[in-house]
Amino acid sequence: MLIKIYSAAPVGIDAVPVTIEVHATPGYDFTLVGLPDNAVKESHDRILAALTVNGFEALRRSFTINMAPADIKKEGAAFDLPLAIGMLAGDEKLKSNKLEQYMIMGELSLDGSLQPIRGALPIALCARKEGFKGLILPAANAGEAAVVEGLEVYGLDNLLDVVHFLNGTAKDELNPEDKFEPVHIDVQALFDELAFPTDLDFSDVRGQFKVRRAVEIAAAGGHNMIMVGPPGAGKSMIAKRIPTILPPLTLEEALETTKIHSIAGLTNKRNVAGSSLIVQRPFRSPHHTITDVALVGGGTNPHPGEISLAHNGVLFLDELPEYKRSALEVMRQPLEDRKITVARAKDTVEYPASFMLVAAMNPCPCGHYGENNPAHPCTCTPAQIHRYLAKISGPLLDRIDIQCEIESVPYEQLRETQPGESSAVMRERVLKARKVQHERFKHSKLVHCNAIMNSKMVRQYCALDEECDKLLEYSMSKLGLSARAYDRILKVARTIADLEGSGNIQKQHLLEAISYRSLDRNSWGG
Repeated sequence: MLIKIYSAAPVGIDAVPVTIEVHATPGYDFTLVGLPDNAVKESHDRILAALTVNGFEALRRSFTINMAPADIKKEGAAFDLPLAIGMLAGDEKLKSNKLEQYMIMGELSLDGSLQPIRGALPIALCARKEGFKGLILPAANAGEAAVVEGLEVYGLDNLLDVVHFLNGTAKDELNPEDKFEPVHIDVQALFDELAFPTDLDFSDVRGQFKVRRAVEIAAAGGHNMIMVGPPGAGKSMIAKRIPTILPPLTLEEALETTKIHSIAGLTNKRNVAGSSLIVQRPFRSPHHTITDVALVGGGTNPHPGEISLAHNGVLFLDELPEYKRSALEVMRQPLEDRKITVARAKDTVEYPASFMLVAAMNPCPCGHYGENNPAHPCTCTPAQIHRYLAKISGPLLDRIDIQCEIESVPYEQLRETQPGESSAVMRERVLKARKVQHERFKHSKLVHCNAIMNSKMVRQYCALDEECDKLLEYSMSKLGLSARAYDRILKVARTIADLEGSGNIQKQHLLEAISYRSLDRNSWGG
């Protein structure tokens, strides 16, 4: 007897269909082929224990199970449930005409209960793409998968529930009216309720008008940004509020972001009435002790790193010089390409990494260089400051569009009782500028904001008149800026013009953009 069960295997942030072919013959043998890893090979023992606990007699068949396609490695315990269903069907303990209609995934406990899996959303998208009627998976993952329209998602609690559902029998013999119902999620209601966080707001920030302006420009164009200033000036406070002025996620962005977090196993495991769809832009703030692999992704079994978890959101690196030099340098290519490719001998995995980098650092090891404050004089030697700043390479700093110095907040501004400008007001201006960019790039599938423009687009949309061209030429020579800096100045100037509602880049826009590239690390050291 040959039985076919359908499941899926995550690859990168997507999933590919896997067909589990079960061939049952008389005997008591078990053979599993199709490139399973150790966790999949161990499923036999978990399955037998779950079947015994749930009252199924010992299987009286030999099973040869093939997991096709054989060239894709099958990892994790999420194949427990489809393997168990295949064995039950092969032993004629389950007779169902529904097996061809549903994709099945789930990890089994020894008592037969279903444990949550990783990658529920990519698997649901794969099921819909392959034309399946529905998806059967653990109840803890149902809310995440149910955001996929056009697919029936059944979140079940244990192996017996799955058997009852496939056999068309009631899950409770004493209550035959209690039927299995697919999970429904109102995606639009989720966006309306959770689109913006409410506990953080720029109205809490006192003073720092120059930095607030720089942050608004960065948000309006999706530009990378670094803030340099003394401890306690508000760098972290400002950075944490940047997501509150960014445009809301679109449904497409929300699905892509949730897929990454799902593959990483970080989506919320709520009950079936909830959803794990991420509707707020991510804000990732890894500690400076993070490893290269944890930051960019990879590992023996490749997984997304922090730069991919920040996709469509903000990656905040506080105390930038404290990070390992090697970890920072591996970010250089993703900052340009907006993706990270992890190559292994047998496979290559690509993760998206289109994020807004926000970094913060002190001007010296003690943090007080340049302050006119007798109570906190700088105690660092020029050599110490040079070594501290040398941890940030020129090529990495060159990829940061907006470089802004931040000063301590005067006492008079701290005493102000009137709240500062709110995130909602700032967000309105950002949304207006993003709307202009959306219209500008409406024919491009890859570019949606000024920061992502390629060189051809820069020449097309950032043309300068003769006066501005001479001004930029002089500034490039005076500041010793690179060709990359040239493009990035034009991109920032284009964003400033968009905020001002100007169709052309004017002199004042260009001057402000140049001012954000004028950090001189040598001057910090005296």
